[in-house]
Amino acid sequence: MPAVEIQPFSDQHLGDAATLLEERHSRHRAVEPLLGKEIDFRAELEILWAREGSSGAVALRTGRVVGYLLGAPRDDSWGANIWVEAAGHAVEETEDTRDLYAAAAEHWVEQGRTRHYVLVPAEETLVDAWFRVGFGGQHAHGIREVPAHNEVAVPNGFDIRHPVASEIESLIEVGLALPRHQRKAPVFSELPVPSEEEERQEWLDTLAGDEEVLIGYLNDKPVACWSVTSIERSGAHAGLARPDRAAFIGFAATLPESRGSGIGVALTEACFAWAAEHDYPTMVTDWRETNLLASRFWPKRGFRRMFLRLYRSIP
Repeated sequence: MPAVEIQPFSDQHLGDAATLLEERHSRHRAVEPLLGKEIDFRAELEILWAREGSSGAVALRTGRVVGYLLGAPRDDSWGANIWVEAAGHAVEETEDTRDLYAAAAEHWVEQGRTRHYVLVPAEETLVDAWFRVGFGGQHAHGIREVPAHNEVAVPNGFDIRHPVASEIESLIEVGLALPRHQRKAPVFSELPVPSEEEERQEWLDTLAGDEEVLIGYLNDKPVACWSVTSIERSGAHAGLARPDRAAFIGFAATLPESRGSGIGVALTEACFAWAAEHDYPTMVTDWRETNLLASRFWPKRGFRRMFLRLYRSIP
């Protein structure tokens, strides 16, 4: 096979890159048919390429584009970062991913952008290529069919219902359970835990909105919270990572003393029932792979990994 030639990405490469992206997505859909069908691949790339600070590389063999990689920074809450979004890379030969990253990353590190994130289809050989340039698994996007028959089996002593404004003070602890858990090993999230006042305002805003919020109660005390809505409400699931007509479990948290009781399973079943009632055929959620509880709970509920967010920090 001829050696690969790496060049900086430019406007002239958009058409060939769109073709490569369409081919990659077609292969991905053959494995995960719930992924979106009607996608304007050229438009997806033009959006990425137009972002402030966007840069990347293309791979050529005998003058033909056989791969590309595009990255752009997000806001500073992610550190000195570069993101390769779901549409930001595609190759004919998986190994070329490593050459593309080597070329693009040199420029990014020269800029002082040393935190690198990439959204990768959950395909073993492609993930392996990224692992072999220093990345590790950080986050997963999961997907599954909404069950046709949704029976909600609530554990003895528990109840599931919607919250009301008079309960906000007792809901604060439930809302803080997830960020507190994410700060611990082995997640070590750098996001600060909201104050009680911030969490109180979050609940006021939530109850004033139209998101479906379900609370698990034990002896009338809130011990768990699940929320479900349309995937269009999620900024994290966009473009190729946004399936058609999908519902989205956007928040799930249980107080430590009620974990393992079955209330989380019941709340998940209640979310499936809501999705079926509103004619959503697909359900999506996401989780930190370093969150041991979540990374085991969601696959057991039938969610398949469709995209993985990989991460590398230099040094």
